[in-house]
Amino acid sequence: MHPKALLEACTELVRLTLKFDHPADAVVSKFFRDYRKTYAFGPRERAALAETVYNVLRYKLRYDHFAPSGSGPKERRLAILGFAEHLDQQAPMASGASGNKPAPGKRKADSSGPRDFLKSALSDPEIVWLDACAQVQTADLMERHRHNLPEWLVAPLKAQVGDGFWPLVARLNGSAPLDLRVNTFTDKRSDVQHELKLAGIQATLTPYSPWGLRIDGKPALSQLDAFARGAIEVQDEGSQLLALLLDAKRGEMVVDFCAGAGGKTLAIGAAMRSTGRLYAFDTSAHRLEALKPRLARSKLSNVHPAAIAHERDDRVKRLSGKIDRVLVDAPCSGLGTLRRNPDMKWRQSPQAVAELTVKQTAILASAARLLKSGGRLVYATCSVLPEENEAIAQAFSAAHPDFVPMSAAQTLVELKVENAASLCTPDGLYLRLWPHLHATDGFFAAAWTRK
Repeated sequence: MHPKALLEACTELVRLTLKFDHPADAVVSKFFRDYRKTYAFGPRERAALAETVYNVLRYKLRYDHFAPSGSGPKERRLAILGFAEHLDQQAPMASGASGNKPAPGKRKADSSGPRDFLKSALSDPEIVWLDACAQVQTADLMERHRHNLPEWLVAPLKAQVGDGFWPLVARLNGSAPLDLRVNTFTDKRSDVQHELKLAGIQATLTPYSPWGLRIDGKPALSQLDAFARGAIEVQDEGSQLLALLLDAKRGEMVVDFCAGAGGKTLAIGAAMRSTGRLYAFDTSAHRLEALKPRLARSKLSNVHPAAIAHERDDRVKRLSGKIDRVLVDAPCSGLGTLRRNPDMKWRQSPQAVAELTVKQTAILASAARLLKSGGRLVYATCSVLPEENEAIAQAFSAAHPDFVPMSAAQTLVELKVENAASLCTPDGLYLRLWPHLHATDGFFAAAWTRK
């Protein structure tokens, strides 16, 4: 594909994404469908387009700072910076002195190589401007242009992680590895790891989840027999640990209360060895539709998807007091997933979070009614904000004295998870995963036993 055509496509995709009308991944997918006849997108072009727009989302404040010194439409200037970042990420970075190196993804202006492809699509003034941007040193930038986070999010992160703020920022603004969950109902992790190796894919064991494999790069998993027969599913290690914490047993009655597309549902079903009864509830029938092909591949027969109107639906009421275990992976801000969804930091707001906490409180209270005496309740989010996590758990405990908080650390120790205490809050009460500490998305979980 000609560089000018590719940059033109990148510019249009950046323009559409920055409307923030829809999640970035949905915008990118729709763009590929809508423009497949206009542009001849191959795998490399698709990767370049996606990474360009994701770089714009990751480094938006920095790029906004650089953009006014350029010329032409702003979306084009942002696309140029994001495209240059993508090209730099494909090449070895020159080492620089600590604190005085080019901003991430920036190469010296006089270097040749990856950027030559982009520069062949630029005017002379644009080349001069891009080279000038490349000379800016990280240490010379304002803090907001270094962390690229909305100001309302900075204070709560600093308050929680202290000196870990900048390592956290680096991870949040980076890309995530590809984690797989092995379907232990049908396959062994070691066997699947060997099978992937024979296919030319190097996979390492995830350090905490007993079900996980981690891959660098983005191989075409859908072409593998392991994927086609349901031996593997894409699932972040942190998400796997949420399902593990529920510790569902054979023959039990279990509910995944906010199942979505069913990633954790399938993990729970495999842990139950396809016995008992596992309900996958969600208010979105569309999301549950995405579970059907995955469920068919998994060979599980104990999963029963059901769309509900709301958390007080009659289907929920009929099961009140009958369920052994309930997982509430609540709707949340998603701010723990910025490695995968960098648009979330620009699409969320304090007002939106406040509305979510009301919903989270109501959902958790309704889900709790399902539990029988001795049953286990797990509340989880992929958020890093205390108001969606510890605050919700503490308020629930105060309002429901018949639910006894469980130690997440002790539970994980009993499940033989390595370094279990390091995955939890200092008191061991809650699971608290951070990208810079655990190489997972940001996750939280609290658990209770009903008296």
